[in-house]
Amino acid sequence: MFDVIVVGGGPTGMMLAAELRLSGVSTVVLDRMAEPFEFVRALGLHARSIEVMDQRGLLDQFLALGQQHRVGGFFAGLGTSWPEGLDTAHSYVLGIPQPVTERLLTEHAVRLGAEIRRGCELVGLSQDEDGVTAELADGTRLRSRYLVGCDGGRSTVRKLLGVDFPGEPSRVETLLGEMQVTADPETLAAVSAEVRKTQTRFGFMPLGDGFYRVIVPAEGVVEDRGAETTLDEFKEQLRAYAGTDFGVHSPRRLSRFGDATRLAERYRVGRVLLAGDAAHIHPPTGGQGLNLGIQDAFNLGWKLAAEVNGWAPEGLLDTYHTERHPVAADVLDNTRAQIQLMSAEPGPQAVRRLLSELMDIEEVNRRLIEKLIAIGLRYDFGEGHELLGRRMRDIGLKRSRLYGLMHGGRGLLLDQTGRLSVAGWEDRVDHVVDVSDELDVPAVLLRPDGHVAWVGEDQQELLGALPTWFGAAAG
Repeated sequence: MFDVIVVGGGPTGMMLAAELRLSGVSTVVLDRMAEPFEFVRALGLHARSIEVMDQRGLLDQFLALGQQHRVGGFFAGLGTSWPEGLDTAHSYVLGIPQPVTERLLTEHAVRLGAEIRRGCELVGLSQDEDGVTAELADGTRLRSRYLVGCDGGRSTVRKLLGVDFPGEPSRVETLLGEMQVTADPETLAAVSAEVRKTQTRFGFMPLGDGFYRVIVPAEGVVEDRGAETTLDEFKEQLRAYAGTDFGVHSPRRLSRFGDATRLAERYRVGRVLLAGDAAHIHPPTGGQGLNLGIQDAFNLGWKLAAEVNGWAPEGLLDTYHTERHPVAADVLDNTRAQIQLMSAEPGPQAVRRLLSELMDIEEVNRRLIEKLIAIGLRYDFGEGHELLGRRMRDIGLKRSRLYGLMHGGRGLLLDQTGRLSVAGWEDRVDHVVDVSDELDVPAVLLRPDGHVAWVGEDQQELLGALPTWFGAAAG
């Protein structure tokens, strides 16, 4: 019997598996695909996800294989510059293809001891007061204490649970493919720039080896979600928007995506939970989908591990839904807005011109980018210091740096007074006495995901905060 079965081996599932293994939770990842999916759907990591990788000691690996970007245009193609003064040590977007991100996270999970089983399709599940039974297509049954569906927008887990997935269906679709092109790069750039003046869902991005990532609006919305996307569709739509098909040929992957927005009514049903696209779908505008899933896993992992390991305070696991559900709702709203701003209709184009002017105001530019990169997020922990509920950015300390102390996925008391104690919680919380010129409060208590759970200097107040997030004292 496993502690946790994770269904879905994408970035969300692998991030979750790794977080569980940091706490010694026995974890198996099931993925119906025999091999990892190599199609480049997502193109990069935003600041909060970059911070997540830094908090777990993975960032150097990602930086070595990615490219840092500090340019405008991440919100609906608007804005001419990257905002200054963002509250992060990682003020950039890291361009790195999704298959690379998935591979690095898989390697991380395996190093920590997660078991990966590919070619395993979930077809049924049931649960009782002691655990969950997962039924696979080959007749195998697996038993676990908990199960998490990280199996994408058409999630089998969500459907088997009967969780409602309300929202809006697609009204427009976009073709996305990887193929070779006969036209020279100068022609591609010139024609694309002209088309993008009125149609932002259009472009060619070189992938190497002579292949390009091609994006162009589809003619309409297909009713059959299993319908095959063809090269002829690409050629026809390219000619419709650009007057030429650029000689596209030899496709290796073709797909389409819509602008549907849906949000699961519940993220938890008993011992079964949902994360990533299984819990929410939205258009890829702003590049938020993969990042949102990784951050779901980062929030859920330590809480589920605490439940498995027996020290979770009452209601801790339910805070996964109460914290992350509103975050997804906000992402759905901003992607809806971006899709409207990308419409070629006169009304949305008028709003786009107006917002373009507003984006020249630095505060507006910063506010919208903070939404995309998730560093402005504050969970509702009640009344208190302005840091309460926010994630703590990486700061330099006299003897180290903050994120370098968080690789083990434990809570952390950063104590600048040297007078505090976490006696009774040493198995869950590290106590670090150090000072920083960047921190103007006596001490902060951080959850394993880096969000501030307490600010102060009074030991009795600290003793009141520790059980809220870390359960009863040992012994």
